[in-house]
Amino acid sequence: MEALFARARIASTPCGQAERREEPQPFALPEGARLRIVGDVHGDARGFAAAAIGERFVVQLGDLTDHGPDSAGALRTMLALIEAGRGLFLLGNHDLKLARALAGRQVRRDPPLTATLASLDPELAARAGAAIARAPAWLVSGRSFFVHAAFDVGMLLGPPPPAPIERAVPPLVARALYGQPTGRMQPDGYPERSLRWVDRIPAGLTVYCGHDCRSRDGRPYVRRNEAGGVAVFLDTGAGKGGHLSWIDL
Repeated sequence: MEALFARARIASTPCGQAERREEPQPFALPEGARLRIVGDVHGDARGFAAAAIGERFVVQLGDLTDHGPDSAGALRTMLALIEAGRGLFLLGNHDLKLARALAGRQVRRDPPLTATLASLDPELAARAGAAIARAPAWLVSGRSFFVHAAFDVGMLLGPPPPAPIERAVPPLVARALYGQPTGRMQPDGYPERSLRWVDRIPAGLTVYCGHDCRSRDGRPYVRRNEAGGVAVFLDTGAGKGGHLSWIDL
């Protein structure tokens, strides 16, 4: 994998001109653990509880809350997995937005966020805010890379910075949370996002992500580039009329 990282450093310019960093990855997965990679939950607590059954270590790809019927229940399931040493979640854009709202920052309080905030008791709100502050924006394990929205080769140079709850979002973290915008707006008022970043995935690396529901048949969407890099999109619409998907590695 070091050779893979070296090729990525030479071949491409990282988003935001990230500096090369050599510090160790702070969010290591348990050695030898069998993994369950879970897509966007969006308040589908029932589906997430089913995904949490078993002995596999759960890596949830971010966006635990909003839209679905039980964001509080989804948070409780994730917190229980963390406390048991059986799982972690990546920072998603909805998670960051929730943490910023809980911290008193000015955010767009749309109906899904308003409903989530109303469902949290003070203890759960404090626990959720603390957990989100510790959530990594990306994670690498062998030839697997985990991120909420989109990959950039700069992410291979070192671990992510802390969650930007009280500060501006750095460029690499913006890519990880929001994807790669095209510069155009969609009819719903949100930016249109491109999949051009998939072409930059190095050979031999598989990126597991969510954020965009790209599936047309209810199954995770897989996209490969010419070099042999792979992206697996696990958002299949949980909490938004679809269902929750996961993959066992």
